[in-house]
Amino acid sequence: MNFYFWTTILTELMMLTMILHVLNYSGFKKIQKTWYLLTFIAVMLCSGAEFAVHCGYYSEKFSLPLTILTAIQFSVAPLLCVLFSGALGMNNKAKVVGIYLGINLLVEIVAAPFGRIFYFDAEGYHRGDLFFIYGIFYFSSLVYLLVSMIIVGKRFRHRDFYTIGMVLVVLIAGIIPMTFFRINVTYMAVAISASLCYIYYNDLVQQDIKAELIANQQKISEMQLHIISGLANLIENRDMETGEHISRTSAYVKMLAEYARNDGIYATALTDHFISLIYTLAPMHDIGKIMIPDRILKKPGKLTEDEFTQMKKHAEAGGTIVREVLNGITDEEYITFAANIATYHHERWDGTGYPANLKGKEIPIAARIMAIADVFDALISERCYKKAVSAEDAIKIIKEESGTHFDPQLIGVFLNHKDAFINFKR
Repeated sequence: MNFYFWTTILTELMMLTMILHVLNYSGFKKIQKTWYLLTFIAVMLCSGAEFAVHCGYYSEKFSLPLTILTAIQFSVAPLLCVLFSGALGMNNKAKVVGIYLGINLLVEIVAAPFGRIFYFDAEGYHRGDLFFIYGIFYFSSLVYLLVSMIIVGKRFRHRDFYTIGMVLVVLIAGIIPMTFFRINVTYMAVAISASLCYIYYNDLVQQDIKAELIANQQKISEMQLHIISGLANLIENRDMETGEHISRTSAYVKMLAEYARNDGIYATALTDHFISLIYTLAPMHDIGKIMIPDRILKKPGKLTEDEFTQMKKHAEAGGTIVREVLNGITDEEYITFAANIATYHHERWDGTGYPANLKGKEIPIAARIMAIADVFDALISERCYKKAVSAEDAIKIIKEESGTHFDPQLIGVFLNHKDAFINFKR
């Protein structure tokens, strides 16, 4: 008696806890919450009814209300597995529930007055000679649940058949003691199974949400790349030399960053993530040039002082454009990284660069790397206003500006691997 009492209390408390969780959980739609609430309430009803019959305080004068209560219990109990199926997301379960409940209730109402499935007498509750009908309804519902869980599992990208198997094991473990030893732990097993179903479905939903988030992130990344490519193409359409410069400098910054990390220079900062970002965002370093008039951008000679002042505005304009274009479609780290490259790649190590006269390590490392790649490619490329110089001569010029224009540590890396830059297939 004490064992059965505490088993019932634990069952009721478990289902009450699950009800409160469902009511406060925002991950399910309203229809999903309804199915789980019906499931847990039904378990509480059946467990309470079972205890009322077998609590040990039976009196013959309670036989009529107990008969009605047991008829309801026997009608609802086989329905539990159908309710589970609805809770697991199976469609059109409302109609199945209605039909199943109607059949069970009709059989119980017809059989109850004759005591064919169960009856009460002076001694208490007894099973009738047709009790197996209830068993058939109950076990058929278990099969229904098992099939439903497998079907539901196949609808998701991630399936956990171990959980499905454990639900079946727990249900059987609860039924066997009741069937053969009259130990009333069936509804405790049903409650555990209901909780497992809830956890199982919630896990499937979370797995799908995670997969969807990953897919959406991939779409966002692709969108970002398309935007960057589109902006770079705007420059290329204005100046083919600049467009080719964009693709080459992307390769150079990646090479220089990887060599620096391998040589132990700024290794902590030059993570895989950093290198991926600088390679992806390098094409935006000259995006501000779309604001520069063609008469200046394509002038086939030396710029005047006023024209050079205009040209220098492309750096600050580039940072502004980057922020305006990328704002709202990516995170602040990505925007800041791209803006730093566009804004500060003309700063100089000695503080005489533009637009902010930053000095030394005040200059973001991505911009310092970009500066070397930018100047190296500009030197070895023919432009409308100058002839190209050889790669060897370009390296000499860059070496001479180590510590004035460029970060001396990065120049050391560049010189250590100069052959790779000279032999790069452009």
